[in-house]
Amino acid sequence: MLAMAALHAGVKIPLAVDLQQDGQAARDSRLPVMLVFSAVTCSHCDVLEEEFIRPMLLGGEYTDRIMIRKLVLDNGSQLTDFAGTRRPVEEFARSYGVYVTPTILFVDHTGRQLAERMVGINTIEMYGGYLLSLIHISEPTRLRRKS
Repeated sequence: MLAMAALHAGVKIPLAVDLQQDGQAARDSRLPVMLVFSAVTCSHCDVLEEEFIRPMLLGGEYTDRIMIRKLVLDNGSQLTDFAGTRRPVEEFARSYGVYVTPTILFVDHTGRQLAERMVGINTIEMYGGYLLSLIHISEPTRLRRKS
């Protein structure tokens, strides 16, 4: 159990710094982008990261299915958006109507939303299945795995 916790702690969720560049990579790879809106002061965000996002990254089975980027709303950070404009992460979040953390958006390489957003965590036992179904919906048809 401690070894698994140490492995999770070593897995860093890639931060959204340049979404224009990430969008180009997503287009070239034909991958959707999963934007994980978080906050330093959000305990539910910690649960999301520890229980779902880090294990997804650690296992590696989602590398060819989705690009994951984290956006922290309350630390004053900035990013380059999909259009190439440099702006505060909080302003970028507002442009998508994101005011609650955690929120997950699934977008294409241009930033167009592909699936229903996930806001908060209601039932932890069902969250993983719901997350996987939205990843599946967001994938281009040629990448969808047979269930």
